Amino acid sequence: MSKPIPSKARAVIIGGGVSGCSVAYHLARLGWTDVVLLERKQLTCGTTWHAAGLIGQLRGSQNMTRLAKYSRDLYVRLEEETGIGTGMKQNGSITVALTEERKQEIYRQASLARAFDIDVREISPEEAGQMYPHLNVSDVRAAVHLPLDGQCDPANIAMALAKGARQHGASIIEGVKVIEVLSANGRVTGVVCEQGGEQYTIETEHVVNAAGLWGRDLAAKSGVTVPLHACEHFYIVTEPVPGLSQLPVLRVPDEQAYYKEDAGKILLGAFELKAKAWPPLGTSVREDFCFDQLPEDFDHFAPILEMAVNRMPMLETVGIHTFFNGPESFTPDDRYYLGEAPEMKGYWVAAGYNSIGIVSSGGAGMALAQWMNDGEPPFDLWEVDIRRAQPFQRNRAYLRERVTETLGLLYADHFPYRQMATARGVRRSPIHEHLKARGAVFGEVAGWERANWFAGEGQAREYEYSWNRQNWFLNQRDEHMAVRTGAGLFDMTSFGKIRVEGRDALAFLQRLCANEMNVEPGRIVYTQMLNSRGGIESDLTVTRLSETAFLLVVPGATLQRDLVWLRKHLADEFVVVTDITAAESVLCVMGPKSRELISRISPNDLSNAAHPFGCAREIEIGMGLARAHRVTYVGELGWELYVSTDQTAHVFEALEEAGADIGLKLCGLHTLDSCRIEKAFRHFGHDITDEDHVLEAGLGFAVKTGKGEFIGREAVLRRQEAGLARRLVQFRLVDPEPLLFHNEALVRDGRIVGTVTSGNYGHFLGGAIGLGYVPCLGESAADMLQSVYEIEVAGTRHAAIAALKPMYDPTAERVRA
Repeated sequence: MSKPIPSKARAVIIGGGVSGCSVAYHLARLGWTDVVLLERKQLTCGTTWHAAGLIGQLRGSQNMTRLAKYSRDLYVRLEEETGIGTGMKQNGSITVALTEERKQEIYRQASLARAFDIDVREISPEEAGQMYPHLNVSDVRAAVHLPLDGQCDPANIAMALAKGARQHGASIIEGVKVIEVLSANGRVTGVVCEQGGEQYTIETEHVVNAAGLWGRDLAAKSGVTVPLHACEHFYIVTEPVPGLSQLPVLRVPDEQAYYKEDAGKILLGAFELKAKAWPPLGTSVREDFCFDQLPEDFDHFAPILEMAVNRMPMLETVGIHTFFNGPESFTPDDRYYLGEAPEMKGYWVAAGYNSIGIVSSGGAGMALAQWMNDGEPPFDLWEVDIRRAQPFQRNRAYLRERVTETLGLLYADHFPYRQMATARGVRRSPIHEHLKARGAVFGEVAGWERANWFAGEGQAREYEYSWNRQNWFLNQRDEHMAVRTGAGLFDMTSFGKIRVEGRDALAFLQRLCANEMNVEPGRIVYTQMLNSRGGIESDLTVTRLSETAFLLVVPGATLQRDLVWLRKHLADEFVVVTDITAAESVLCVMGPKSRELISRISPNDLSNAAHPFGCAREIEIGMGLARAHRVTYVGELGWELYVSTDQTAHVFEALEEAGADIGLKLCGLHTLDSCRIEKAFRHFGHDITDEDHVLEAGLGFAVKTGKGEFIGREAVLRRQEAGLARRLVQFRLVDPEPLLFHNEALVRDGRIVGTVTSGNYGHFLGGAIGLGYVPCLGESAADMLQSVYEIEVAGTRHAAIAALKPMYDPTAERVRA
C-alpha cells in the first residue's frame, strides 16, 4: 500500500539519492519535522547505488575539506544512530606519482593537508609498495599517504540517512514522480506530483532539487539554471583474489585509475581523459530508469585496463567478475551546486556531484540545511554556490561537449592556469578577433573569452602547462613592465555591469554598501556589500551617474551572485536593477603614459585638476564617445573606458594607432593579476569572501560607520571594539625562483598558521608575491612583523618578507599622478 501524500509541507525534497537523503536528515535534525522527500522510483536507484564510495578528506579549499571531513565523521556515527551498517572503513589512501610534475602536485597537496590539519605523510615508492604489496612501483616517483581516508557502502549510507530522517520526523515516499514546481511572484508555492496515475499538489515554500541525472530538466521546467549532464562512468570488479587483505584506497592519476579492495576483490575505476556523454544527443533519461546499467564498451575501457595490468600484475591472471557502466552527473567546472537558485526564491539545489557525491553529500546536506534554516550559508560556499552558474550553461549542446572533458579533469594534472579546451567561444568581446590576430591566448571565465597573455612573433599560441615557469612567463614579464613603465591596454569587457536606478536608489545603496554612497554625480566609490557578520558579499565600484542612477561594476564571475544579493534586499522601494553587461565594453588603459596616450585621440582635459582619481565623465575619443572612469586594479595612473559595444572596435583601433610610437602593449589577465597582487589589491573569492570580515581584510578605509545604518554595520562596530583576530598580510619570497599560486602553507615562527589565499609573480618586485591571513589577536602590527615567515611550497619552506602595507607604491602616488 502506497504512503499518503500530504497536502502541505515545510519543504519538499525531490530525489532519493544520498544527496536528497542527507538534506532530509539534516533538516529533520534542525527541527524541520514537516519535510517530505519524494523519490520517483526507489531510493538510491539513479547514481548512488553504483558509486564507488571513496572517502577522501582533502579537497581544494578549507571549507570543502571541512565538508568532506564532516561526511567522514557522520558516516562513522550513523551506524550507531540508525543501526544500518554504512561499511565505513578508515583504511587510508595512497596517491602515487609517475612524473616529476605529478610529484610536485601531490607534494603541494600534502602541504595543503597539513595546513588543514589532516594527517598526511609523504612516503617513498618502496614504502608505498610495502603498504600495497601488489603494486608495481618500478616507475613510481613519489607517493602520499592519508591514513584517515577510507571507503564506505554508498547505498547503505543513503538508507541510514533516510532512516535517520524518519526518526527525526521527516516523511520519505517512493514511487512518486514530481511533474512541476509551482510558483507565484518569483517564489515557490508548491509541487505537483503523480503517484499511481493520480496527481497531487503539495503546498510548500521550499523545494530542494536533488534529482541528480534529472536535475537539469526538472529545473528547466521552472526557468531555473542547473547546468549538469551525465557521462558514462566505468569500472570493473575482479573475481575474488586468494589471500587479498584489506588495502588502502589507491589512486594512480597519471593512469586515470583508482583501486579499491572490497570483500576480497579489486574494484578498478577510471576517469578517462575523453569521456562519453550520456544519454545520446536529442534523447532524455528513460522514464523507467531504475538501478539500470548502460551498455558495455570494453574498447573504451581497454587502455585503462592495459595500464592497470602493468601497475597491478595480479590483474593479468584474476578473472573479471563485473564490467560496470553507469551514468553520473558532471558540471561545467567539476564543482557541484548548492544553494538557492537566483531565478526563484525557495528553490534550492543540491546536485551535480562529479563522482564525489558520497564524500560530499554528508557535508553538503548539513550546509544546505543550515542555509535554509538561517537564511545565509554557514560559511563561505562560493566554490559550489549555484549562483556561479551562467544562464547560457543550461544549453544541452554546451553541456554535452563540456562534460566529456570535466570527467577526465578529475585525474588530469591540476596545473595552475589550466584552461578548459571544450565548449569555448560562447561569449566574446567585440574586439575578440582583433586580439586573436595580435597573438592573444584566451582563457575562459563565466563563458567569456578573455585574453590571458599575448604570444610573440613565431611563438606557439597555446599553454605549455607546468608547476614551474610556464611558456608565457616572459610574455607576462614584458606586459607587466610595460604597465609599470609605459602603457598597457586590457580588454575587460567581461566586467559585470549593473544599473541601479529609481527614486530610492540612493537610500537602497546606502543600506547595502559599507562606504558612503551620497556623492556627487560623476564620483566613483570603491565599496563592499557586507552580510550581518561583517563578511564580504561583494567587492565592487559604484559610480553615481545622476541623482537617481548608479552603475555597479563587479567581476564577471560574480555577476549572478551580485544581482541576486541586490534583488533579495529590495524592500518596498522604487528601484530598478538591470544587468547591462552586454551593452558596454571596457578598455583599460593603464600606466604612466596612459594620460599622454588618451590625450592624443581625445580633446578632453585629462589633467588631475579636470579629471581627478575616482571620477567618471564622458569624453570624446577617436570619432566616438566613452565614459572614462579614472580607477585602477593594477596600481598605476589609468582609465577604464566604457564604450558602447558598437563603437568598441573603432576606439580600440584608434588607441592602438596612437600608442604605436610610445610602446603601447596589449596585456592579458595574467598581467592584470600580477600587477594587482604587487599592489596588494584583494581578489574576491580568494582573498575576500563572505566569511572574511571586512576589517580583517584590511578594507576598513572603505567602511563609513558614521553614515548611518547599513547591513553589517553592527558587526563592524563589534569588531572595532573587540580587536582583530587575524589580518591579511602581503608576502614576497626572498628567493626569486619559487612560484606561488594559492593554497600554499603559510608558516609563522616555524608553525603553519594558514594558507596563501592568492599568489602570482611580482615582476617589478622581483619575486613571487602572495596574500594570506595571519592570526593576530591582541597583537600590534609591529608584533606581527617581527615574526619569521616562510611559505611551504611542495614540502619545502622558503623565507618570506611580510608587509601590512602594499610593497608596491604604498602611498598610492603613482595612482594619483
